[in-house]
Amino acid sequence: MSGAGARRLIGMNDIPTVSADSVPAASGSGTATPVSGLLVGKVAFVTGAGRGIGAASARLFAREGARVLLAARTEHQLKAVTEEIRAAGGTADHVVCDLADPASVQAAVDRCVELYGRLDVAFNNGATGQPPGPMDQLSEADFDHVCAVNLKGPWLAMTAEITAIRATARRGAIVNTSSVGSLMGNPELPAYGAAKRALNSLTASAAVTYGPEDIRVNAIAPGTTLTEMLREWDEKSPGTIEQLNAQTPLGRPADPEEIAQAAAWLLSDRSSYVTGTVLRVDGGMRA
Repeated sequence: MSGAGARRLIGMNDIPTVSADSVPAASGSGTATPVSGLLVGKVAFVTGAGRGIGAASARLFAREGARVLLAARTEHQLKAVTEEIRAAGGTADHVVCDLADPASVQAAVDRCVELYGRLDVAFNNGATGQPPGPMDQLSEADFDHVCAVNLKGPWLAMTAEITAIRATARRGAIVNTSSVGSLMGNPELPAYGAAKRALNSLTASAAVTYGPEDIRVNAIAPGTTLTEMLREWDEKSPGTIEQLNAQTPLGRPADPEEIAQAAAWLLSDRSSYVTGTVLRVDGGMRA
């Protein structure tokens, strides 16, 4: 794959928490990790939580003190991450959710309120990719699916989440996962980039609309991130990760938890005057 082709692939990411009186251990480490408390006392809902950035976020949010409901389409992945969080001392549960199905999205948010009695914060991270290539080679069915999951899905989720926050916590925060691929022309992933750019606009509109109710809405735009999906691309097109790293001032990809850290901060009260922004977490790729 050419350097330009690799550059345009950037952005298609994969597509999670504990009670305030718990002190969780680091997942998989066997040793206690100090809790900084970014999300202590909060209930968090996370889509795309079965793997990649979503799973890393679920683990981190739990360590930061939140109770989490994990949502995604693949139940065995959700179950594994949920059990890992619980084993580390966190509070978490999971629900199967298809972002392309409005009833499924609403049911997942309703389940969060049913389990924990409230909703404070939500991380809309779930997404789907597209077959890389020029837009005239993309099928209409693939285009419709990309838009249904990556744009309509977050819209459905935000609508349900805002209703739940209003009815329970009365204030809160939402973060949507965009992509650096939404900030440039994206000829290899045209439908994906377009849907994510539209999500940026939807994020800004929601921030303006719901700011007066003390509901903040932001987005993060990850750069090259070591998810399962990225590794699969690199296997099919050897050298992709190396080429992307060469375009990144920090010279390396992000670990999913580095992206999760940005989402956790935006969801926390420490970012209480931040809304309507698309925060690049890209190692300087778009600097």
